[in-house]
Amino acid sequence: MPREIEVKSVLNKTKKRDTWFLDDYTLNMYSSCSFNCLYCYIRGSKYGSNLEDSLSVKTNAIEILDRQLFNRAKKNQYGIIVLSSATDPYLQIDEKYQLTRQALEVIAKHKFPVHIITKSNLIERDFDVLHHINKTAILPNDLRDRLDKGVIISFSFSTLNDTVGSIFEKGATPPSKRLIAINSVRTEGFLTGVSLMPLLPFISDTTEHLDFFFSTFKKSKMDYVLPATLTLFGSTKADSKVLVMNAIRKYYPELESKYSKYFQNSSQMPHYYKEAFAKKMEELSSEYGLKNFIERRNK
Repeated sequence: MPREIEVKSVLNKTKKRDTWFLDDYTLNMYSSCSFNCLYCYIRGSKYGSNLEDSLSVKTNAIEILDRQLFNRAKKNQYGIIVLSSATDPYLQIDEKYQLTRQALEVIAKHKFPVHIITKSNLIERDFDVLHHINKTAILPNDLRDRLDKGVIISFSFSTLNDTVGSIFEKGATPPSKRLIAINSVRTEGFLTGVSLMPLLPFISDTTEHLDFFFSTFKKSKMDYVLPATLTLFGSTKADSKVLVMNAIRKYYPELESKYSKYFQNSSQMPHYYKEAFAKKMEELSSEYGLKNFIERRNK
């Protein structure tokens, strides 16, 4: 059972807007995450090796959010709110607590735009509120040439294979169900794309897999694809580097030496890999006609 906690603040102002995700604010209605992705950057001793065990519900979050957005709107400090930066907004427990839906209703009330990043198909529940935000949100002045609506929805993938997903993101909605939800979101007319991160070396970053990714997203008429390489941290049993290496050792023993070489003394892939990766992503974006940045849909 998740803990119920009270907080003093839920809306966080970013120091600098990320050029990919366009976040002026971040909002997390829950603490920790039941999706349990082994590669997640929030992992560590604070949450433990099973993130679901430390899951918390911010019971007063809606009241706090309403007050914070009221103060920001009064000062005309409109900006894109990213749900969520440290946990998925559509965890399984949101079916019970519905904090994400309530938050979206408050966001709609104050006319802020949103960017939702999720691995879940539960987002389909909230299409009605999202349509309201899409029509009425006030965009930041410097983004009005780039965007024309108030909702951006990104689905996160590290693989399209349900079996691989069950290893590295075992608590999340299976990739196959995410693909169905993507098509639903796209049919609703929202600006929709993919956060293709992190790609798993020798598992989901092969030429065959990359072509499958991009051809699938092209078929689904995605507006953009944002790809990134794997980053792993830490040396304790709760850290992402240890958990991913344990999974590689168990399910892909033939890859253990390669992963050890990459991450033994670093948290990131080697520079030569990242250069080749960036070049390949540019080539695929061009080949499949998919943008690698978020921008209004071509008419």
